[in-house]
Amino acid sequence: MALLQANVYSNVLEMEVMLDVILPQTTRKKMGTDTQGATEDVAVLYLLHGMNGNHSVWQRRTSIERYVASYPLAVIMPSTDLGWYTDTQYDMKYWTFISEELPAICHELFPQLTTKRDKTFAAGLSMGGYGAVKLGLKKAEKFAAIASLSGGLTLAEGLPHLLEIKSQAYWEGIFGPLEKIKDSENDLVHLIENFEAPDNAPAFFLACGTEDPLYQANFYAFQKMREKGFNVIFKEGSGSHNWDFWDDWIKEVLDWLPLG
Repeated sequence: MALLQANVYSNVLEMEVMLDVILPQTTRKKMGTDTQGATEDVAVLYLLHGMNGNHSVWQRRTSIERYVASYPLAVIMPSTDLGWYTDTQYDMKYWTFISEELPAICHELFPQLTTKRDKTFAAGLSMGGYGAVKLGLKKAEKFAAIASLSGGLTLAEGLPHLLEIKSQAYWEGIFGPLEKIKDSENDLVHLIENFEAPDNAPAFFLACGTEDPLYQANFYAFQKMREKGFNVIFKEGSGSHNWDFWDDWIKEVLDWLPLG
C-alpha cells in the first residue's frame, strides 16, 4: 500500500483541506507480505473522523493502513474540522464539500478510483458516523455500503447530551436553533422515517460499545432503520467511546464491506 498526504483546495470551503489517502500498490518483498496494486476501478472507502480528529487521526490512532493492506481498496480520509458534515449557519458548506466536491477532487487526482456505486463506501466514528449515515441516506445513489462506529445518530433526541459536549452557540452555529433540528434535513431519524425506497438504500453496519454513552442512541437508530425496512445490522461489544473500540471494529467493517 501507498500512503499519500495531500493539500487540496476546496472551492466550496474556499480554503486548503488536508487528505490522507491509502492506495493499493504492487509490492514484492523478500520478507513480509506482498501486496497487489491496481490501476483502474479501485474500490474506495471514505473514512470520516470525529469531533476531536482530523485527516490524520485514523492513521495515528489505529492500524488502518496495515489492516487495509490485504484488501483491494483505497481509503480517503479528509479533514472537515468541527462542521458535523453539514452546511453550517456560518456559511461553511461541509456537507456540499464531503458529498459532492470531495469525490470529484479525488477522481481528478486519483483516476484509478472507481466511479461505480457498488464499489463506493463510507464509514466514520462518532461525528463521522453521523456523516457516513447521512451520506447513505441523502446520497444513496452513490454508495453501496455505510458503516458507523459509535455514531452521533440521534441529535434531536439527545439535545441535553449535546449541551454537555459543546455550548449552545456552537451547535446553533452548525444547525441553527436547536428546537428546529428535529424533522430537518440534518435529523437522521427524520431521514430514516421518510426514506422512500429502503430497498434501494445502501447496506448499513452500525456498531457501538456497551459502555458507550451513545449505545442507546445507536440501538434506537438501528430499530428505526429495521422498522423502515433497511438492510441494516447492529453489532455491539465491550467498550466505550474510545480508540480501543474503534481500532478493533474498523477491522469488522473492512471484513463486512462487499468487496467481492
